[in-house]
Amino acid sequence: MASNDPTSPSPAARPLSPHLGIYRFTLTMAMSIAHRITGAGLYLGALLLAWFLLAASMDATAFSHFSGFIQSFFGRLILFGFTWALFHHLLGGVRHLIMDAGYGMDDPEREQLAVANLVGGFALTLVVWAIAYAAR
Repeated sequence: MASNDPTSPSPAARPLSPHLGIYRFTLTMAMSIAHRITGAGLYLGALLLAWFLLAASMDATAFSHFSGFIQSFFGRLILFGFTWALFHHLLGGVRHLIMDAGYGMDDPEREQLAVANLVGGFALTLVVWAIAYAAR
């Protein structure tokens, strides 16, 4: 409720919230943004999984269309991106869980967790793809 007191400061005299332009962009900010983007990307990967399940439940022609797409360069690139998004989002969730528990909030640990999230997502993706190609 507005005050009619003439001694109270006017709304223009109040301090404004800091604008995003005054913050320095950090790796933890980038990892948090990437966590949200990969979460949205996982929705698209779920559509790819639904396509696979529908094609597998239908006839051989439907599955050959899916198989032809997923074995193309573009299909494998999408599958590689989905694998990376899955691991990056998983490790980002673990990083947020650790930070929600009150750990890793200080300066060196915060950056180390962000680097571990970034490197771990790529490392786990490469390990899974190496195992998949070795098992072929």
